[in-house]
Amino acid sequence: MQINLKGTELELTPALKVYVESKLGSLAKFIKQFEKEGETEMRVEIARTTRHHHRGPSVFRAEANLRLPGRVLRANQDDADARAAIDKVKDKLQLEIEKYKTRLEKRSRGQK
Repeated sequence: MQINLKGTELELTPALKVYVESKLGSLAKFIKQFEKEGETEMRVEIARTTRHHHRGPSVFRAEANLRLPGRVLRANQDDADARAAIDKVKDKLQLEIEKYKTRLEKRSRGQK
């Protein structure tokens, strides 16, 4: 799985890049069956939504789009810490992958 990383209003440090690749790269084990069918790609954007901490608790936003053959799964999260937002996006995306795999299994068994 290829991971493309983009920072908006935020400089992506090497440590943050490694953190994103290790956290979101761990999802590769859940999508092995899709890699056989075609290319899988994940696009991740980490953005600073505001420079003022007084405007609310959400300062950073993490978004991830996982392109599978025939489907795009998406997750996003706002948080006060960029790493916490990445962790929550990973959890949401893992849940979306599990839902999609369950839907495919039911379809192949003839259930709705």
